[in-house]
Amino acid sequence: MQDPEYREVQRAARSRRMTIAEWVRQALIQARRQEASGDVEKKLAAVRTAVKHNIGPSVEIDEMLADIERGYLADPSLDTD
Repeated sequence: MQDPEYREVQRAARSRRMTIAEWVRQALIQARRQEASGDVEKKLAAVRTAVKHNIGPSVEIDEMLADIERGYLADPSLDTD
């Protein structure tokens, strides 16, 4: 980091009454959150697209639950109780 950049970070930390180390930790946490929120936006976009095209389960919920139950009965190792 060059001197002008360091002084800028130092001023930012001081204005928030933080050490430089704490300011850097907080900046990294914020950057990670912003990066992660991009993933959420992609997921929401995919869900919105699926809803627009009516993509979803092709059977009724009761039939789907019955299929799941039959699977548990056929293989007891799948039972989570």
